[in-house]
Amino acid sequence: MNTPHPSAPPASAHPAPGALAGVRVIDVSRVLGGPYCGQILADHGADVLKIEPPQGDETRAWGPPFENGVASYYMGLNRNKRGMRLDLSLPEGREQLLALLADADVLLENFKTGTLEKWGLGYEALAERFPRLVHARVSGFGADGPLGGLPGYDAAIQAMSGLMSVNGEVGAEPLRVGLPVVDMVTGLNAVIGILLALQERQRSGRGQFVEAALYDCGLSLLHPHAANWFGDGRVPTRTGNAHPNIYPYDAFPTASTPVFLAVGNDRQFQQLCRVLGQPALGQDPRYATAGQRSVHRAELRAALLPLLAQHAGEALVEQLMAQGVPSAPILDVPQALSHPHTAHRGMTVSLPGGYRGLGSPIKLSRTPATYRMPPPADV
Repeated sequence: MNTPHPSAPPASAHPAPGALAGVRVIDVSRVLGGPYCGQILADHGADVLKIEPPQGDETRAWGPPFENGVASYYMGLNRNKRGMRLDLSLPEGREQLLALLADADVLLENFKTGTLEKWGLGYEALAERFPRLVHARVSGFGADGPLGGLPGYDAAIQAMSGLMSVNGEVGAEPLRVGLPVVDMVTGLNAVIGILLALQERQRSGRGQFVEAALYDCGLSLLHPHAANWFGDGRVPTRTGNAHPNIYPYDAFPTASTPVFLAVGNDRQFQQLCRVLGQPALGQDPRYATAGQRSVHRAELRAALLPLLAQHAGEALVEQLMAQGVPSAPILDVPQALSHPHTAHRGMTVSLPGGYRGLGSPIKLSRTPATYRMPPPADV
């Protein structure tokens, strides 16, 4: 067993401590949702100690690519954490964890339901010993109910929660969203739950159990499809890039870069028609209101295609945005990460030693996120 240690000295020190400075987090979670939650807390100043099993977090091997023998997948989720390994299946490992929890504020874990309880580390036992501890769990389905205690992974929850059924091209097969959206939203909700519990603790002096389940979080993403089904009972279907309720809210080809038009109201549509040199199109009764544009979307798309084909995509987007019409070129990942506004917003991070990652999207004026150390080395 190893004693906790920083993986690297802080790269730089911001004059103001982070918003969560003084909060101590013991992160025994693995893979994605829990570690993503822990990284957000760490970016904002919490002291996060990541505890891995003897074999390490399995995402260390989820490559290629690898950076110094560690998969970039792991590197993207564990910045700003100290690291150590413990075997919690052994009594001495459990005793060391209890010693670490003595002055911790948060325990973050994603063990299968019943595992910590079997080891005497379940919520009830820990709450009795550490009444101020916030115990946060990321789980697949929660502890009870028809699916309680079963394992859950992002793609399986995308399938079961209905997300795949509304993703993909019209008439094609259901399609997984191309990023682990359920895992990441579950991590975000775990952060929210932890902060709520810490805020409530200031009044009561007591911690509580926080759970963010992938199944719940997958269902929570079904807007507007759930709202539409509650409204009229029709089964939501795949609409490709198009929005199910409003139009033109869709991807379109141009003479160069394809673009996405995100027209949300009548004024924006009229401005679009003016920029395209066809102001009369904005007065056509079939397209004059949001509801009519949605009903007549096939005819409207057919009318827009030849007009858009006369324009270079990025120049057109500049014109449209200047007129208040939400739109964007459709970029690939390197183009998006290299965009000047990405740099301006601080959305890429570099640290000594070669670490590169995404920056925090949460901007605080006095206590911004800081990037102090790369993910734990092979501790």
